[in-house]
Amino acid sequence: MKTSTLSALIVVTSLATATGALAQDAAAGKSSFNKCLACHAIGEGAKNKVGPVLNGLDGRHSGSVEGYSYSDANKNSGITWGKDVFLEYIKEPKAKIPGTKMVFAGIKNEKEANDLWAYVSSFDKDGKTK
Repeated sequence: MKTSTLSALIVVTSLATATGALAQDAAAGKSSFNKCLACHAIGEGAKNKVGPVLNGLDGRHSGSVEGYSYSDANKNSGITWGKDVFLEYIKEPKAKIPGTKMVFAGIKNEKEANDLWAYVSSFDKDGKTK
């Protein structure tokens, strides 16, 4: 009996810790997103800027935001955005999609890139947080 109670307590504590870590990562990612704000918008009411809106990025096909004029390289990349693809791309966008219009040196810091993904992927296609 004591073993099962202790096991349950460990599981609950682990879940609470993991949930707190995710929220903390997204909060750090929101701060990191300031680097993206000059070109991209996210959230309810977001509009395309120099770059496309990033709402609903997770699972979206590259080059598919309506009303945004993508480079042929981006439209034809065949990319479906997800965490692994995003993390590779954000390190050096022009290396992942040669010919992209995105002029950004990249985010080399792995923790910062992961935090940024936690933030960006928290928005659905309508700009509401999931």
